[in-house]
Amino acid sequence: MRLGVNIDHVATVRNARRTFEPDPVYAAILAQMAGADQITLHVREDRRHVNEDDLRRIIETVHIPVNLEMAPTEEMRNIALTYRPNRVTLVPERREEITTEGGLDVVSQKEHLKEFIKPLKEAGIEVSLFIDPNLEQIKASVWVGADAVELHTGTYAEVWNSFDWEGVKRELAKLRASAKFAKSLGLRVYAGHGLTYHNVKPITEIKEIEELNIGHSIVANAVLLGFERAVKDMLKLLK
Repeated sequence: MRLGVNIDHVATVRNARRTFEPDPVYAAILAQMAGADQITLHVREDRRHVNEDDLRRIIETVHIPVNLEMAPTEEMRNIALTYRPNRVTLVPERREEITTEGGLDVVSQKEHLKEFIKPLKEAGIEVSLFIDPNLEQIKASVWVGADAVELHTGTYAEVWNSFDWEGVKRELAKLRASAKFAKSLGLRVYAGHGLTYHNVKPITEIKEIEELNIGHSIVANAVLLGFERAVKDMLKLLK
């Protein structure tokens, strides 16, 4: 199973002081050196984390794939077509939210997303959709032309954190069924959101999921342990 390391919250620390450090590019290099398979970053409308200059410098510097999370807006598509990351992951976005609150509602945006995705795919950029583990959303993802889906593990993480073990079983069952269904339809299957060193292992046992994107827990541990060790510790759990 591959690990995509999300370096957004390195930029959050930098932006808190409106300064130049810690540099998310340096974090991306350390993650690569530690064995990460991919760098993930989310350029938001309000640039609260990383910005397009961070994106540009990371693409120019690292030698592993770069995954740009972004809202399906014209501005963000232009950024993707300008800097050409290996993948874009389309996510819902609200200015008021602290972090992404759920999956993209593909069903209600089918026509828009089908047209939105075309130029990205024509440019050779892989397109993934960040969705809740829901069979209708998966079918809609195929219809609009996505290459992959990233299953939202946020609800699973929430019930884990509340020690609701029956809820954990229920959410794992949804994730297993969704991963299997998506794979059967020819989609690549990824997952992420809210995953930590404590709750990641059951997700690694879902064989259809080939990649996890994890950020906050790694950055939080890096504050205390160092970034390289934080990434290596997560890779041990995945492998």
